[in-house]
Amino acid sequence: MADAKVIPFGEEPRSRRKGQRQGRAHRAQGPLKPVPQQRDEERGQRAETLAAAATTPPLPPHDPPGGGAPAGGWERRLAHGLSFLRRRVTGEYEVDDFGYDEDLTDQVLMSLLRPMYEKYFRVEVKGIENIPESGGALVVANHSGVLPLDGLMLQVAVHDHHPADRHLRLLAADLVFVLPVINELARKLGHTLACAEDAQLLLERGEVVGVMPEGFKGIGKPFSERYKLQRFGRGGFVSTALRAGAPIVPCSIVGAEEIYPMIGNAKTLARLLGFPYFPVTPTFPWLGPLGGVPLPTKWTIQFGEPIPTDSYPPEAADDPMLMFNLTDQVRETIQHTLYKLLVQRRSVFF
Repeated sequence: MADAKVIPFGEEPRSRRKGQRQGRAHRAQGPLKPVPQQRDEERGQRAETLAAAATTPPLPPHDPPGGGAPAGGWERRLAHGLSFLRRRVTGEYEVDDFGYDEDLTDQVLMSLLRPMYEKYFRVEVKGIENIPESGGALVVANHSGVLPLDGLMLQVAVHDHHPADRHLRLLAADLVFVLPVINELARKLGHTLACAEDAQLLLERGEVVGVMPEGFKGIGKPFSERYKLQRFGRGGFVSTALRAGAPIVPCSIVGAEEIYPMIGNAKTLARLLGFPYFPVTPTFPWLGPLGGVPLPTKWTIQFGEPIPTDSYPPEAADDPMLMFNLTDQVRETIQHTLYKLLVQRRSVFF
């Protein structure tokens, strides 16, 4: 590039003065006609511009300028939706002997739970790589929140974040499978009865199984006892993991305790309805159906390092002392991680 000329302030460039004089002279004679050499130069410039435009690669159709929605996104969604409907109509989908419908879970049920997971509770996941990429594994987590939303959010976390696209098969209480509608949805999501036989069969098939040993004692505890783990039953989950040779992955969930602060328990009403408890919260039952809306707390789910069980002999599953020690180890790991996450969290809602 040629060196620029410095023009003192207040002095007009000679070229501009010369151009102005020529312009006045030609205006007196009429409009200027381009000379042949000038026309050739203009044609050459236009040709170069067209050639550059022809060689410039166009933007991909899925990445429009301005950061808008990808072109063709709705077409792809529509195509996926029509393909899903075709499979449902023609019966080209599989349901296992526990009732798990993977196609329905991936295409519909997870899509319904994902907005609550991402936008409402804004779940942060840590240590997801501690779940093995293949083979059976038993995820043991704390339980809280009056309603078992923590189990559903745990399922979305594994489904959406595990690098090997693994699915979590939750063990649920008997009550889940006697409730209308809830029973069918739970089966479709891959939930099964919390019994040792079903859990061991799933582990031997290489599934990731989730269990919350606190049960109703954890989910229905008062708000004053939040984040204090209840008794882990008799350690049956440890015996199941030992028999299947599957690692135990401790999991700590922070944020679920505050979605329904339980300040009371209407035990008489609970007995009449056949429920293990009937919660009384600052909003329920006072606000009616609106009291059933959970508070938008900020959640953190952390998976701890797996505890291997394949090094124990087969008869170890019948050793009560070993089961007690492993149960206590898992419980203490979850409790310690809960305290650590609570110290790190800025607030309940942010």
